[in-house]
Amino acid sequence: MTNITRRNLMKSAAAAGLALPALGRGAFAADPLKIGYIYLGPVGDFGWTWAHNKGRLAMVDALKGQVVADYVENVKEDASAIPILKDLAQSGHQLIFTTSYGYMDQTIEVAKQFPNVKFEHCTGYKHADNVGTYNSRFHQGRSVEGTIAGMMSKSGVIGYLGSYKVPEVVLGVNAFTLSAQAVNPKITTKLVMIDSWFDPAKEAAAVETLANLGCDVVAQHTDSPAGLQVCEKRKVWCFGQGADMAKFAPKTQLSAIEDIWGPYYISRAKAVLDGSWKPDDAWWGFKEGTVVMGPYNKALPAEVAAAADKIIAGWKDGSYDVFTGEIKDQTGAVKVPKGEHMTDDKLATIDWYVQGVQS
Repeated sequence: MTNITRRNLMKSAAAAGLALPALGRGAFAADPLKIGYIYLGPVGDFGWTWAHNKGRLAMVDALKGQVVADYVENVKEDASAIPILKDLAQSGHQLIFTTSYGYMDQTIEVAKQFPNVKFEHCTGYKHADNVGTYNSRFHQGRSVEGTIAGMMSKSGVIGYLGSYKVPEVVLGVNAFTLSAQAVNPKITTKLVMIDSWFDPAKEAAAVETLANLGCDVVAQHTDSPAGLQVCEKRKVWCFGQGADMAKFAPKTQLSAIEDIWGPYYISRAKAVLDGSWKPDDAWWGFKEGTVVMGPYNKALPAEVAAAADKIIAGWKDGSYDVFTGEIKDQTGAVKVPKGEHMTDDKLATIDWYVQGVQS
């Protein structure tokens, strides 16, 4: 259960390559299942990677003695991820989680070369016989944030700090905006993208820009708490991302989307252990417990907290869906007719912003 450096990983893979032919598969029957993770950022980012690592630790704790789980952090979303994945596979890791959207093609490529290794890719949509995907319905949490933002904003201008224009982020922007507009139809969302998941300096600068544009509530879809620290200084309401970040903005964080990956990681490790693993396309949310809202700020009025709780309950029992038409895009074209719901396949590939998003 260690952080593997690239050098040590290569040594381990080389050693495994020498040992396996001599010992045979039967020699490892009693060995714990080796699981590998690659992380986009550092485990101490207090957001996305921190949450995945927390899930990994929960899995190890729940399956003591049955699994060992290693990770490599700060893996770029480019071709350099391929040799790292190969090294994990060659060093005996039988289940490998690739925890960011940008690893999709690399995961598929390496999986073809190691058909006996099982891979799971987070937030992607490409599959193979030994590649499954998993995601969390973060947009459900964004609709809670948007409801709160719509009720708390005095300017009618709210902000969103985004990373890349990928479906996960687009869904978040749209859910945030639509739910805020349900409270105040005149709400507009200023969107700033920084083309990075984790860059504290860029995140801070982008939130400064949003504050200067008059945004009095800001949500983020990046991984560090740097933006929240700006909000605390500028007295702008904000939301944590991936984890409760209240310690970085104790006065201004209204709540946070907490990513709870432990239950999923435990279930998939068990599936490998009992031989029932199959490539899945899991998309869990409030109902399954992978999306959880962090504690509400004490400054949140009771009626706002009650409205937020109603949204959460609606997602859980199926009575609420923020992506119910009529929904128009930025140009005013109707994308979802009145009364219709967006299907999961359309949500998973969405590439357009709703009316009211200013990018």
